[in-house]
Amino acid sequence: MLLAIDINNTSVHLGVWAGEDLRATWRLASDVERLPDEYASLLLTLMRAGGIDPGQIRDCAIGSTVPSLTQTFQELVKRYFRVHPLVVGSGVRTGVRILYDNPRDVGADRIIDAVAALRLYPPPPLIMVDCGTATVFDAISAEGDYLGGAIAPGMGVSAEALFTRAARLYRVELEKPKSAIGKNTAHAMQAGIMFGYAGLVEGIVARFKQELGANAKVIATGVYAPLIARETTVFDVVNPNLTLIGLRFIYEMNRGEARGRD
Repeated sequence: MLLAIDINNTSVHLGVWAGEDLRATWRLASDVERLPDEYASLLLTLMRAGGIDPGQIRDCAIGSTVPSLTQTFQELVKRYFRVHPLVVGSGVRTGVRILYDNPRDVGADRIIDAVAALRLYPPPPLIMVDCGTATVFDAISAEGDYLGGAIAPGMGVSAEALFTRAARLYRVELEKPKSAIGKNTAHAMQAGIMFGYAGLVEGIVARFKQELGANAKVIATGVYAPLIARETTVFDVVNPNLTLIGLRFIYEMNRGEARGRD
């Protein structure tokens, strides 16, 4: 079985693949202070509770935007599964041509999502919207090339900034209020956050389509994607596991090289 690990600033999304079957997924909070043994204890407990035998993990692929946690999970995988993980980065085959000014500046998660979207939702052009710590928009041309994108603060980050910087405001649940015109402070904040982010996504996607073509398919992923999808029809597909799927595809492209490092 393949253990896929998607590490970002807010959470670590993990999945176990048995061939093409995604057997189980989990999310752990990202914590750079947590030791490999602590993460291992959590992960092994979750695996056993989910009916996954840790001894059956034979391969691992990691995509990360947090270098310190990359090292943590590399050590965890080597120690507890005795597997040398494939870490997606420079020198790893993806099959995607990157037309960014400096390809090394593109986060691994953005390319991993592009690989999955191209395989799952052809033909391009495509727009990916990753709704996580940041709200990241990525564009794939009609020729299948990664062009670049846009990055905005994520819904959770923006909400937290509002709560902590405004003395008379407080934390509220990220859920749809009864109306856009809030009749109390909690509903007013919910309206601004929920409807505001739906409008942000719609506006940037519209601008992308002006450049890519109106037929561009829009694929959403990330922890906040389901919330935003309830308030807009701009998404053609919502796939919370897009990055885990992309990690499997990339591992399959690089299987020989990955096992050669064991």
